[in-house]
Amino acid sequence: MIKKNKNTIETKTVKSVNKNIRSSVRKLTPILKAIVGKKVDVAIRNLTFSEKRISKDIKKTISSAIANAENNYQYDIDKLIVKEAYCGKQVIMKRFRARAKGRAASIMKPYSNLTIVLSEQTKQPKVSHGSKS
Repeated sequence: MIKKNKNTIETKTVKSVNKNIRSSVRKLTPILKAIVGKKVDVAIRNLTFSEKRISKDIKKTISSAIANAENNYQYDIDKLIVKEAYCGKQVIMKRFRARAKGRAASIMKPYSNLTIVLSEQTKQPKVSHGSKS
């Protein structure tokens, strides 16, 4: 998807959405914050060696976004960076577990939606903000 702003700057973005991930938003958010702004190969490498169970699903979503960029828009894979990565709540399955004295304890099984937005890195002119002395 190519957007044109008022200054006619072209930003090339690709999006991939993974719905119904079996994890809570609270567990997904720190992993997603760690990969935003990185190149896709670095992000995939970090997720590969992550100890979190859910990192496999995040890696799969990034791979899907890369495939979308390559096949649908013919972007260069080496220039892709993770522009945005966010998640949102989905349904919560409610289960109950029997406890002592005829009571029940609730078990919440949350699901989440995961969205990854990649953009093609363009060379930006260096802007100097005064001398550093």
